[in-house]
Amino acid sequence: MATQDLSMISTVYSNLPGKVAAARNVVGRPLTLAEKILYSHMMDMPTTAYTRGGAYVDFNPDRVAMQDATAQMALLQFMSAGIPKVAVPSTVHCDHLIRAEHGATSDLEKSLTENKEVFDFLASVSTKYGIGFWKPGAGIIHQVVIENYAFPGGMMIGTDSHTPNAGGMGMLAIGVGGADAVDVMAGMPWELQMPKLIGVKLTGKMNGWTSPKDVILKLAGILTVKGGTGAIVEYFGDGTASFSATGKGTICNMGAEIGATTSVFPYDASMERYLRSTGRHDVADLANGVAEHLRADADVASNPEAYYDQVIHIDLDALEPHINGPFTPDRAMELSEFVKAVKTNNWPEELRVGLIGSCTNSSYEDMSRVADIAAFAAANGLKAKSEFTITPGSEQVRATIERDGILAKMEAIGGVVLANACGPCIGQWKRHDVQAGDKNSIITSFNRNFTGRNDGIKETHAFVASPETVAAFVLAGNLTTNFMKEPIDGVMLQPPTGHELPEHGFVPDPDGFIVPAEDGRGLSVVIAPESNRLQALAPFAAPKPEEYQNMPLLLKAKGKCTTDHISMAGPWLRFRGHLDNISNNMFIGAINYINDTANAVKNTFTGEYAEVPATARDYKARGIFWVVVGDENYGEGSSREHAAMEPRFLGGKAIIVKSFARIHETNLKKQGMLPLTFVNPSDYDKIREDDRLSIDITTIAPGAPVSLGITHADGTSETIELKHTMNAQQIGWFKAGSALNLIAGR
Repeated sequence: MATQDLSMISTVYSNLPGKVAAARNVVGRPLTLAEKILYSHMMDMPTTAYTRGGAYVDFNPDRVAMQDATAQMALLQFMSAGIPKVAVPSTVHCDHLIRAEHGATSDLEKSLTENKEVFDFLASVSTKYGIGFWKPGAGIIHQVVIENYAFPGGMMIGTDSHTPNAGGMGMLAIGVGGADAVDVMAGMPWELQMPKLIGVKLTGKMNGWTSPKDVILKLAGILTVKGGTGAIVEYFGDGTASFSATGKGTICNMGAEIGATTSVFPYDASMERYLRSTGRHDVADLANGVAEHLRADADVASNPEAYYDQVIHIDLDALEPHINGPFTPDRAMELSEFVKAVKTNNWPEELRVGLIGSCTNSSYEDMSRVADIAAFAAANGLKAKSEFTITPGSEQVRATIERDGILAKMEAIGGVVLANACGPCIGQWKRHDVQAGDKNSIITSFNRNFTGRNDGIKETHAFVASPETVAAFVLAGNLTTNFMKEPIDGVMLQPPTGHELPEHGFVPDPDGFIVPAEDGRGLSVVIAPESNRLQALAPFAAPKPEEYQNMPLLLKAKGKCTTDHISMAGPWLRFRGHLDNISNNMFIGAINYINDTANAVKNTFTGEYAEVPATARDYKARGIFWVVVGDENYGEGSSREHAAMEPRFLGGKAIIVKSFARIHETNLKKQGMLPLTFVNPSDYDKIREDDRLSIDITTIAPGAPVSLGITHADGTSETIELKHTMNAQQIGWFKAGSALNLIAGR
């Protein structure tokens, strides 16, 4: 079992009352919960309140967590910084590289063989640098964190966008890129723009078929995929008591799909129960001692508009099951609306697969509620009409639901248990029921449903719902049955019940965690020169002004351009530790505005259309640097910094868009790329395929506009105005070639 870092937590709680009092004095009013945690983790207490959405602030997070796909590049960067040991508690979790295909046992065995080089590398680096290592099969990073590490009032960062899962335990848990993790592991301050605050008031109580998932599905429909950008979502109100700690985690987890910096719930009895159920009695006792500081001040709830930048009210009594999709997680519909929309929009009515679990809906409670549906179905002669897969969040959860007969109930109606890993959610899912080109529907309790996300098939219509809703649709076999009002084969399903926590406690996972060496200075990490999975990093060069003149346009991306479009997951995950190899997926999913086609851009030297990575490599071989132009919320989705590193590696100099997603913009800054936005978004239309673009980098300064000179192929030219959000420190990263260059040279 992992150690609990009790001394660190005790220090946080010992300092919390004094820091909260100081922050309250600085701000000059009562504080929200998010403000208490933010100000108590600042490097230095300011004399005046920071401006939300404006000021950049240095923080000291309490811990770092990395999943295996992102950890490779994060640790390669950390190794190059020349630091002997991590400065804060840190962990690596092997969950993304396990493919889902046949079932838990065979899939895990195959993964251990296929990914041995990477797993061995991560284990050895972890041991050497004082990092806790969770082995393949131990569980999904966010479930393992909430079971072992998350504590109320803490702050952590994780190299995965769904790190906010720990907000279910009252923690500010923020998804970042690997370079940010390096900062923290190196003992340096971590910089974040002071977030705005969105308050979500929950009233009433969940009932019937409604679940915690439905809260965030509804909120996604309200805020859209960019509505939470630059903001913390803080839940308050009497309705927060309706949820278990893991239910709260589900809600916070999917806050990533609205672009939120993170999400958080106030400390309450459900969190205490979960801490004690997972063996953290000491942490619960410590939290109880500072409980008043682990929730917003009383005045906040009575007058929320005075404390939050935006307030949203959700009445749980009136909330219905929601289904979101397809192709975007913010298209939200109530069940009754959804079953009509399936027909209206000609979405495939037959449900091919229903998938439950993942990092967000794999708790004991989730599984027990689905098992209740399964038991009722079996007792009434019903079985799954669609494929039905179950992904436990951790070995602790899997072993416990097996002991308590929960797995058996789901297997009895046709359920298949997959490994404790991310497979179907991250694109590591090998299907045998459909082929590319087959228009089909799936429904999951995951979070993300971008085109081709789960299975690599662009024709797959993926919908997101609660595990309970997924189970009901699996029994129906189609998406047009309103199971709350219509019988399935003559049987009316009953609203499920479940258990918040196991009556007999959790079954621990004694073998999943490897404790690092106390002193790893004598240990070595070897990367085989011939490896196609791992590659040592070479520093990026500092910029030269002439490189930013007369740059060709590599790509003008049309519409949604997520990190999946920029750097696909799925089979490409195996190259996450090899920058050169994974760069062969750069922008292959992005739609070219010019020809409305993916992975086909014009080479301005040859006049021919070719794949995006090949064209970039040709430019690089010629010593030519290039620019990419994009649309709104560019870089939405994952925290993967490869989406920033690949363009930098292949010769990109600037990304110019209408607007950025938070994590991706930061990742670009860290890697020495210029992230620029149009002052006038309509100027996006002025960029043509054969343009030559020029930027004067000698004038870049905090708050100063940037001029983009455009020379068209017909000989005409024009100048448009761009802006950026780089402060003095971030401009320093740019001038050094990357943030890592500064760390390594300090």
